[in-house]
Amino acid sequence: MADMCLDSLILKLHDVNAVKFGEYKLKSGMLTPIYIDLRVLVSYPALMNQVSTLIYQRVQDEGLQFDSVCGVPYTALPLATIICSRHELPMLIRRKEAKDYGTKRLVEGLCRQGDICLIIEDTVTSGSSILETAEVLYKEGLKVTDAVVLMDREQGGVEMLASNGIRLHPIISMSKLLNVLLAAERIDAQTAQNVRKFIQENNTFMSKENGNSIPAKKPCLEPTLQLSYADRAKLPNVHPLASRLLMIMEEKKSNLCVSADVTGSEELLQLAESLGPKICMLKTHVDILKDYTTDFSQKLQALAEKHNFLIFEDRKFADIGNTVKHQYEGGLYQISSWSHVVNAHAVPGPGVVKGLSAVGKPLGRGGLLIAQMSSQGSLATGEYTNAVLQMAEEHSDFVMGFICGSKIAKRPEFIHMTPGVQMQAGGDQLGQQYTTPEEVIYNKGSDVIIVGRGVLEASDRLKAAESYRKSGWDAYTKRVAQNSQ
Repeated sequence: MADMCLDSLILKLHDVNAVKFGEYKLKSGMLTPIYIDLRVLVSYPALMNQVSTLIYQRVQDEGLQFDSVCGVPYTALPLATIICSRHELPMLIRRKEAKDYGTKRLVEGLCRQGDICLIIEDTVTSGSSILETAEVLYKEGLKVTDAVVLMDREQGGVEMLASNGIRLHPIISMSKLLNVLLAAERIDAQTAQNVRKFIQENNTFMSKENGNSIPAKKPCLEPTLQLSYADRAKLPNVHPLASRLLMIMEEKKSNLCVSADVTGSEELLQLAESLGPKICMLKTHVDILKDYTTDFSQKLQALAEKHNFLIFEDRKFADIGNTVKHQYEGGLYQISSWSHVVNAHAVPGPGVVKGLSAVGKPLGRGGLLIAQMSSQGSLATGEYTNAVLQMAEEHSDFVMGFICGSKIAKRPEFIHMTPGVQMQAGGDQLGQQYTTPEEVIYNKGSDVIIVGRGVLEASDRLKAAESYRKSGWDAYTKRVAQNSQ
């Protein structure tokens, strides 16, 4: 049934002169014996609706995950509009050129840092138009992982986009189109052969050099993802503690932070001793310990030194500057005396950072701002996340990074740490949402996976920690290799 539907559509496209044979010049300057001109669809609403339905069906069939949709200007814009209107999906519009008045933005619509945008395109040859749109979206802080196209000319677009981390999902291939038109006697065998020969000899993903075919050089969507942890540790403006963490990660081949949410000091110390060699950081909630003592904090520091990991007290400071200053340096726990890293909500404003910095900066400590949270219905999104990012930029002498769901900052000096990581995606009954190490590190560009129950509830905690360490590290090495080829 699906093939019959596609066959019918191909014949209709030929009927309305959206498929032409002759000699035509493409955007790349290449002369082609076949030209796909889908701009005519705007004059045929029934056909436009049929194409839109097929595109959305492909999205559903592939199970694509995204937060918004953007059609490549200009032909794909009406297709994206119909899809988003019908299915009530958030849409973004990319301008070809910025206005010289008003907001002067290149992307219209609600852009939230870290959101994934699905690109819709009408025809792909080299994939350059999709890549251009993806680069504009990236500059707005968005992610692009997938694109759906009606017609793939099979000239290297799939491969080129894949080399940039974008999966292309075509509806119709050039081979399929030629077979249908030939079977329906719309074209003769010679015409089909000429087109196939042209496609085979003009693969845009391959270039000729010294008589050999090699992959064409590609632009990189996110240049900062090329950098290794070691490279980033050496950047001139990196926070000293962030530099230390990055070097620990590189040396231990670990981007794993274990969340030691246990209520006994002895159990926590046992965790630090056994898992220490596998982790780059240990996250604590000191206020849930039933038997906290100063002796405990000293033993924890000794284990951190022994096994070369940082201690991160997940205190989530959220008060005025003067109050958090006292909470950080004093009270029962005296957090600043033993924890390398703390975090804070940005809700109180910059005063919370100033208060923490006044205590922590002289001690060589660092802070993380909570930009996003892994709990369902979290309000830490959109404009809030943007405000957190700005606050971090203004206080980078103490703020070394973020707690977030994905990479939100362009500066490679910032560390991105993502909680809610398990081997299987999903959630619990209290609204916690889980994401896999591969998704967090490779697809979302984060740096550190924070794992709690995935390790603590395992029958063999050491084995589980090693599994997460390996998975997180493999995703990181794959990311660096992918972006530096």
